[in-house]
Amino acid sequence: MEEELELWEGEKGHDHTAAVAKVRSRLPDDGILYDLADLFRIFADSSRIKILYALYESELCVGAITQALGMTQSAVSHQLRALRGAKLVKYRREGKTIFYSLADDHVVTILAQGMEHIEE
Repeated sequence: MEEELELWEGEKGHDHTAAVAKVRSRLPDDGILYDLADLFRIFADSSRIKILYALYESELCVGAITQALGMTQSAVSHQLRALRGAKLVKYRREGKTIFYSLADDHVVTILAQGMEHIEE
């Protein structure tokens, strides 16, 4: 730790000791940061993003998702498993049909803010 502080204090005219201490005191635990990285990893696949955007528009069954996105049922089911595991989508059963939708408003916000960011 002393070596790190020496590096920061060694910059001409800048003492970053307080800033470093503030960051360290507010940095979440590693476990939380790993969970956050896993969440963002889920968003790193264009097939999953397509499914999320389809569900952003409407609650859909697997068959409707496959038709809307031109994906195979197997691929959609596989991606829905990952999205359910990440708690980004939820489902309800109506007879033999399972309908999927976005899990909550947080997912809507993440999608909307991501799109806003890339369109700037």
